Amino acid sequence: MSLEIKIPAVGESITSGLLSVWHKNDGDAVQAGDALVTLETDKVSTEITAEKAGVLRVKVPAGTEVKIGEVVGAIEPAEAGAAPAPAKSAEQVHDDKSDAKQTREHVEPPAPVMPKTPAVSMPKQASSDVEHSARPSISEAVAAANVSLAVVSENAVAPVSEGRITRKKLSPLRRKIAQQLVMAQHTAAILTTFNECDMSAVMKLRSSQQEAFTKEHGVKLGFMSFFIKATVSALKAVPAINGRMDGEDFVQNHYFDVGVAVGTERGLVVPVIRDADQKSFAQIERDLADYANKAREGKIKIEDLQGGVFTISNGGIYGSLLSTPILNPPQSGILGMHKIQERPIAEKGQVVIRPMMYLALSYDHRVVDGKEAVTFLIRVKECIENPARLLLDL
Repeated sequence: MSLEIKIPAVGESITSGLLSVWHKNDGDAVQAGDALVTLETDKVSTEITAEKAGVLRVKVPAGTEVKIGEVVGAIEPAEAGAAPAPAKSAEQVHDDKSDAKQTREHVEPPAPVMPKTPAVSMPKQASSDVEHSARPSISEAVAAANVSLAVVSENAVAPVSEGRITRKKLSPLRRKIAQQLVMAQHTAAILTTFNECDMSAVMKLRSSQQEAFTKEHGVKLGFMSFFIKATVSALKAVPAINGRMDGEDFVQNHYFDVGVAVGTERGLVVPVIRDADQKSFAQIERDLADYANKAREGKIKIEDLQGGVFTISNGGIYGSLLSTPILNPPQSGILGMHKIQERPIAEKGQVVIRPMMYLALSYDHRVVDGKEAVTFLIRVKECIENPARLLLDL
């Protein structure tokens, strides 16, 4: 008896999606657990796997919009007397995944990198913690597009050549990002203020304590935990930024859930570190590592990406020296981090070389005044330049 392949529910607000690519062909033998098809929605990208072994029958081609619960294929039992397909070795499984990836890349090349986007990883000379990195480029766009938007995957419909141009249909996720970016520009009074910080103290502390920290807690000490802690301190000092507009009302948040972007092979996700004010550096680093692992394995859930009160973006991973991040509605602020670069600065009447980073805060001027925005950014700067403030909660 055949088993129908139905589109599963992937979130309360999601009613449809796009079948971006079938990983198996019609008539292929499949094993339980094999990835069959990728479903793209305006929030997440997810793979539908085989529930049992058999022969795949494709009923709906790739590139088709489908509804939740719709039957898109079936798994028929193998012919009587036919030998079951042998279990795949680890190398074969790896090869299959590589082939599938190459196929998806051939079907639709990735979109060009956007100039501004959230992410969180430090430049190469500053950090090698790839797990904790938040790739910017698309990240600020994703964060700005309400980071309940998850994996940025461009596996939609095969492009159609029209002579001197090529036309392709945007994925549901990319369409949602576009809508959110335009909405952010039209509904908020976005303004950006800038400052810079000397990374010397954090880099020295991290280098001197890395071995002991890793041995004690089982995770590396990255730069992101410092910026999350500094952000929490600044949000406490300037409560208006930890709030949002709701019609004609202002809603003040009394919790500190900070969104941080994490890069994956398939794209960008921006999970939320819950109650960051109550967590230690080690707990934050564990959360970042866990999210990075879940993102690489495609196990990020929608609830992991929702509810943030503030977003952190880092364009420095791609070498961005300065940018103006876009707000992540309905949040009132987003912090932009950038490349760490040695620069000459004046210190006590002397010219010295220091590892400097430009910081940018984009904020909603409807609820945040310029003085408050500058105060917020100065607090972040002070915490990074004197990390003892974070340990003493100053």
